[in-house]
Amino acid sequence: MAMDRRRFLTTVGAIASATASSHLLADKVPSASVPVWSGTKKSSGQTSAIRWLSTSRTRPWTALHHAELGPNDSSDLFSYDLQIQLNDPKQTMVGFGGAFSEKGWQGISSLPHDMQQEILRAIFSPDTGANFNIARTPMGASDFALGWYSYDETPGDFLLENFSIENDRTSLIPYIRSAMQYQPDLKIWASPWSPPTWMKTNRHYAMAPAWPGQPSNGIQPDQLGSEGNDYFIQEKTYFEAYARYFRRYVEEYQKAGIPLCAVMPQNEFNSAQPFPSCCWTPEGLARFIPYLGAEMDKVNVDVLLGTLERDNPYLVDQILAVPQAERVIKGVGVQWAGRGALPFIAKRHPKLAIWGTEHECGTGANDWHYTHYAWDMIKTYLQHGASAYHYWNIALTTDPFSTWGWPQNSLVTIDPEARSYQFNHEYYLMKHFSQFISRGARFLPATSFLGFENQLAFQNPDKSIVLVIQNEMAEVLPVRVKIGDKILRADLPADTFNTLHVPARLMPSALT
Repeated sequence: MAMDRRRFLTTVGAIASATASSHLLADKVPSASVPVWSGTKKSSGQTSAIRWLSTSRTRPWTALHHAELGPNDSSDLFSYDLQIQLNDPKQTMVGFGGAFSEKGWQGISSLPHDMQQEILRAIFSPDTGANFNIARTPMGASDFALGWYSYDETPGDFLLENFSIENDRTSLIPYIRSAMQYQPDLKIWASPWSPPTWMKTNRHYAMAPAWPGQPSNGIQPDQLGSEGNDYFIQEKTYFEAYARYFRRYVEEYQKAGIPLCAVMPQNEFNSAQPFPSCCWTPEGLARFIPYLGAEMDKVNVDVLLGTLERDNPYLVDQILAVPQAERVIKGVGVQWAGRGALPFIAKRHPKLAIWGTEHECGTGANDWHYTHYAWDMIKTYLQHGASAYHYWNIALTTDPFSTWGWPQNSLVTIDPEARSYQFNHEYYLMKHFSQFISRGARFLPATSFLGFENQLAFQNPDKSIVLVIQNEMAEVLPVRVKIGDKILRADLPADTFNTLHVPARLMPSALT
């Protein structure tokens, strides 16, 4: 069942106050097994042209050498365990990535320059890293900002004379530009967590009081918000000013050397949070989106609906039922409990792009158990039409709490005092997808008569095949995969995630 962030957050305050930092690091990948990434270490030579990488709890990213590809000499339906459906390609992949944040950059920039570059290379480089090629960034403060801010907090400044992205010039902008050194074709999109406070009916960045044990966020009882209501002022002058606010943001980032490909009007538009947030109704969003679309057309930036955080497809239906809004929307961003709506969105709106916009973030334990859960999350999104998938925190320190008191998982944990860092299990899980699956790849369904349901397959633009498969058992699992007129055989080690990359030249007859 998809996690509902509302229910999760009712207990997270207690978790945060009761969990010590030493416990949060209890299941890090053992440093003895995983040396600090140098950016230059390469896998040892393969004995065949099939590249096979395997990750277990104690042995991440291990090159294996005994996958075999041969002809399928049998007409027996049970001579193979699963079949990749080459003739039924589904969504075209945009990419895999993560999210930029001020707290993440604070951690990375606490390290010496060479270590900073090692981390960025390991995340973004197509050659030696995870090849992240799409990422989200917040418009103004997210829950992992260093504190609340927007780009214009001057009440009544409808002309945006005081608009400024100066805050971002020492945090988000250098973070993104550093990533782009390793991934020049990085697609970047943005969404706000809250509009400027003077554009909201409650005149506060938050919608809820601080969690128990956390410092007050200053919200007053008469400023509290709730799901199902609009807290952005529903007036034309405010819609016009806010749409221009988006355009100014895009233009200023372009001047800083950071082009954006898309925006979404509101992060989690149903959630009233103690951190920056703003609830909108579908009707309220449908009123605003035409104004936003008109301004984004001027800067050639797409508008996607998002981010949807409820397992209620009717929220999407209601917005798209308004023709002026429907003409603007190019896709929908889905996260948390929203993944429960994925099958319905894909069926009802087949022309909409679907992006997985935020990987559920745990509570900072970064353990192997959660990596299993993460695999199921990713699988759900990709099997139901997602063409992009985003992890959340790329990097956090050994104090993995948000500014508003929620400890979360990350791909990298940084120890500023020791001046060191450690890649976590989910880094390798993401890399099993992102390093091998190219932009433009097609998702391929796979069928099985024998209970093999724990795999995902793709065909890259160069016609190579990528199979990402889990062996969840505590023993070796032999697998036979039918690909056209070929059979791929491999013995998957116990409790592992595996990627097998088969070059097109090995099976030309299967791919014609």
